[in-house]
Amino acid sequence: MLDVSEWVNSDPVDPQRLRGRVVLVEVFQMLCPACVSHGLPQAKKVHKTFDRSEVVVLGLHSVFEHHDVMGPDALRAFLSEYRVNFPVAVDRPVEGRSIPATMGHYQLGGTPTTMLVDRGGQVRHCFLGAVDDLALGALIGRLLAEDAPIGPVTMVGD
Repeated sequence: MLDVSEWVNSDPVDPQRLRGRVVLVEVFQMLCPACVSHGLPQAKKVHKTFDRSEVVVLGLHSVFEHHDVMGPDALRAFLSEYRVNFPVAVDRPVEGRSIPATMGHYQLGGTPTTMLVDRGGQVRHCFLGAVDDLALGALIGRLLAEDAPIGPVTMVGD
């Protein structure tokens, strides 16, 4: 479940269009050094490498510090500068809290966080910090090898 306030470089992602696909959600902040040096470049590699009919990459800009300088306009410029062309959502701010909605829901410890969601919409893996490329590829491969669910599923974004 992504609880977002807006999508900044795409139309809103329809959860039904994700049905039967593996989804990688890269949770980041644009002022996070490890996000810029590892998390986002790795997500871009996954986006480029895998067939989009099988694997979907989504970004989630989840701001929990420096709120005043990481608004949507700055994010649009950042995504353009770093050539991030997969869909990116803004984690919904929660009034009176520094932690936004999705980050709070999943009790994420910070950024970068990489979440892998199976074809049935279940979060199967969640990693804080750098993930080895080969290990991530192997996990995606295992999720792709599983049968696609039959019938209704709960997808990211529901």
